[in-house]
Amino acid sequence: MKKNLLFAVTMTIITLIIILALPNLLPARKFKIYNNDNELRKDALSKGMLSIPKDYKQLLKIKDNYKLTREKIALGKELYFDTNLSKNGDMSCASCHVISKDKKYHNKAISDGLSSTESIDERRNCISCHLRDESGVDRFSNAIGEDGKEDPFHLNTSTVLNSSLAKYLTWSAEERSVEDEAGLSITSMYKMNMQADMLEKRLRKDAEYVKKFNKAFENNSSASSVNFNNIQEAIGAYVRTLLTRGAYDEFLDGNNSAMSTQAKKGLSNFINLGCKGCHAGISVGGQVIEKFPLKAFVSVEELGFKTPFVSATDVFPFDNVGGFLGKDNRHLFRVPILRNVTKTSPYFHNGSVPKIREAVTIMGKHQLGIELSEVQIDELVAFLKTLEGDIVDYSKDGK
Repeated sequence: MKKNLLFAVTMTIITLIIILALPNLLPARKFKIYNNDNELRKDALSKGMLSIPKDYKQLLKIKDNYKLTREKIALGKELYFDTNLSKNGDMSCASCHVISKDKKYHNKAISDGLSSTESIDERRNCISCHLRDESGVDRFSNAIGEDGKEDPFHLNTSTVLNSSLAKYLTWSAEERSVEDEAGLSITSMYKMNMQADMLEKRLRKDAEYVKKFNKAFENNSSASSVNFNNIQEAIGAYVRTLLTRGAYDEFLDGNNSAMSTQAKKGLSNFINLGCKGCHAGISVGGQVIEKFPLKAFVSVEELGFKTPFVSATDVFPFDNVGGFLGKDNRHLFRVPILRNVTKTSPYFHNGSVPKIREAVTIMGKHQLGIELSEVQIDELVAFLKTLEGDIVDYSKDGK
């Protein structure tokens, strides 16, 4: 009995020694010190953190933008806001991907926050006043399509802003273009629920649309230019212009005063803590697929200290409403775009996290394996706010 007790006490002491020593045994993070703003900027640029094009000529230099024309963009914009693209004529692309402050464009979007006894029309009216922030999303935890159909996996809407810069466009990380994504959104039964041939017939009845399609696609033949491929291409052309610039872009372009000292410290944290490793590229995300959650995180506080333990895990750090497990059910997700992220709550694939600070804390623990300090969180959020931006007006110059 005494031997067993002695063994238990000994093992407990050894365990506590390991717990106390573990932080010192783990390799220290290399945190680069920047002597000035130019060094910080140079390091960011060297890691592919690039600014959004300022004008139309620069826009055309981006990969796959060579087909853009003014006529296609104008036609795509009209289609983007047209509810005729949905089967029963009550949804447009903008119903979920909200980008305009102009009330006339908030046509019949749907709110999921009202009781089931209210009519669809009553639900749609909410967005007209409450979601005019140009965030590119509907700000609901679950995407809602035609006739109030909810996404069966409880997936929320990803922002359309800057999406053309990403490699992966959906939570399940399918690699496709914004043109393909537009077509799938139109035909999905949980979104706009329209058949391609039905849409072609509907638009061909509109003489003005026929003229605009013929002009945009330079059609002089007897075959109709109002076809589904051209519809996708036109909408894609417009979406490719939905890029945003903010303080972050101004700083990368050389304006040291564009970002506060706190935000610059946040950018330094973003690079050196490892956030940049996944949230990469000009879009600050959308370029890679990563497992989530990557690490478990447990704080031991019984003895007045905290020690992180990291290990592989398949447990989400929030209630996984909808049961979605990512690509191939392997917890693999597209890393989301962080541009305008402070305006696109709620967060994560099923909208389970309402606040940006909570999202940052979760990412620190379950992706980086560290418990961020309150100061670090403040700095990171300050940096993320510099990723807010207005849609660039590309109509002023170029072709």
